[in-house]
Amino acid sequence: MPRRLPPLNALRAFEAAARHQSFSKAAQELHVTDAAISHQVKALEGHLGRPLFRRRHRQVELTDAGRAYFSPLQDAFDVMARATERIFEAGNENILTISSAPSFAIKWLMPRLGRFWEKCPHIELHLFHSSRLTDFAHEDVDIAIRYGDGNWPGLALDFLMGAEMTPICSRLLLEHGPAIKKPDDLRHHVLLHEDTYDNWPVWFRKAGVAGMAGPREGVRGPLLDDSWMLLQAAATGRGVALGRPSLIREELAAGDFVRLFEAVIEEDKGYYAVMPPHHGDRPQVAAFTAWLKGEIETYLEIPI
Repeated sequence: MPRRLPPLNALRAFEAAARHQSFSKAAQELHVTDAAISHQVKALEGHLGRPLFRRRHRQVELTDAGRAYFSPLQDAFDVMARATERIFEAGNENILTISSAPSFAIKWLMPRLGRFWEKCPHIELHLFHSSRLTDFAHEDVDIAIRYGDGNWPGLALDFLMGAEMTPICSRLLLEHGPAIKKPDDLRHHVLLHEDTYDNWPVWFRKAGVAGMAGPREGVRGPLLDDSWMLLQAAATGRGVALGRPSLIREELAAGDFVRLFEAVIEEDKGYYAVMPPHHGDRPQVAAFTAWLKGEIETYLEIPI
């Protein structure tokens, strides 16, 4: 017996209008006019023989019949969307696209990717760096690695590592610059800043150093917009950085960088692997996240 179904365009128009509670927003989503949505909904109501919306001035509201129809219809569209996505994934099952924060990509991830390629040579990796949060609905990205507080609703998160901040410098600077025996000695050095001048004053207060509250009171120096550039400047002896030891455990252990004091700024932030909930079911994503967690577990065992 053939299925008794209304036209698909009418169903799409109704589902979008019911989800948004707005004909205008449904029209924007489906790239049609408000009048087209209204026409499709009226056609559907005629097909079903009952009203689905109450029309009010610049507002629509579902009727009881509309609410009863919307819920299973939305589930059906979700099922179709997932089935369609699986078809796309079947043709790209060996491609893995990662968007990473620049500092994490350059300083931490790139030096280790050779081991991933050796373990999973069948996976074609596409890696690019960006500081903004990925729009997974409109960007072809499997995993985003971001620095933040983990407040990204609707996304699956894997915490990778923390990112407390403390003064660090190169061994070169200690050997050739003014002595650094106590926190107050830092006023005789160039202080390197990431993004803002605000962090150094916070650290000086924690260390009990007075008179270092901002650029006009001694906290001055180059302002850099990325952790990688900050570390590069510190590595060449250009100044003391308020850096994140989590990115340079190996260099600290080798003595290339020196952690100067115990006082830290503890931020409620860190590096996360971020993705839509269903992305974790993809074989290439599962393989990469398992490898990544194993690498980080080994890395965090390095004493600093």
